[in-house]
Amino acid sequence: MTAELPLDQVRTLLAVVDEGTFDAAAAALHVTPSAVSQRVKALEQRTGRVLLLRTKPVRPTESGEVVVRLARQLARLERDARADLGMSGEGEPTRVSIAVNSDSLSTWFLPALARVPAELRLCFELRREDQDHTAALLREGLVMAAVTSSSVPVAGCSVHPLGTMRYVAAARRDFAGRYLRGPVEQALPDAPVVVFDRRDDLQDGFVRRLLGGAGGAGPLRHYVPTSEGFVDAVAAGLGWGMVPEVQAEPLLRSGRLVHLAPDRAVDVPLYWQQWKLDSPALAAVAEAVTRTAEQTLRPR
Repeated sequence: MTAELPLDQVRTLLAVVDEGTFDAAAAALHVTPSAVSQRVKALEQRTGRVLLLRTKPVRPTESGEVVVRLARQLARLERDARADLGMSGEGEPTRVSIAVNSDSLSTWFLPALARVPAELRLCFELRREDQDHTAALLREGLVMAAVTSSSVPVAGCSVHPLGTMRYVAAARRDFAGRYLRGPVEQALPDAPVVVFDRRDDLQDGFVRRLLGGAGGAGPLRHYVPTSEGFVDAVAAGLGWGMVPEVQAEPLLRSGRLVHLAPDRAVDVPLYWQQWKLDSPALAAVAEAVTRTAEQTLRPR
């Protein structure tokens, strides 16, 4: 016999995760903390899984993430149904949460969102994360869609290829003259380097490819965790870095930056993943994103 997941229990679990504590969830739901605790325990007994880690704030387990994602999808469907029935509050916008990497956000993604029809009254909530990690936010049910480097669909999601973002190794001309004399594969491992954050492996990966799989970029590293700031740091001569081609081109043409390895580039494939929901809001965003990506990114 198939066990059902009572909606009040599912919504209660989501409230606990969003609010961070049982007491805060009780206040948000206008029930007692005891009722919240009983609903969560009943849901855990029904599923036969521990769904929450009782930390401060509470965190969902892997099984809990599945239920949280279900709860958010149900809420999305309910809002769409209310809108179709004319039951939404007058002028009430529809929130669409999306995870997107910084380089896309700084280059082509915002123009994509601007193409979504204004009459849909969508309210975008963007979460910036590295393209290798945006899928995790989908998996946890924290966003409805994501620009990601993963072609493997998250459970309950569809995936669509967007194109390729190309990165080129570049540096300021006088920086190259000072630090990068001789073969680039010998000079780069010792030169100062600009890195986005501690998850950024583009520079190390580029050097490893030049060296046949060993080593990495140099130990003198400047961490600059914004896309615009990263490019500005390279252009200012703080170090070399892997710059998105679309941002590097005008600086290369003007002579502010120089190619360090013109015949070597790093291509990062990007994909659009979203919940498998028949949602007009998500459909409109997906169409705008894929159309803009086709016009901006390199083909796969």
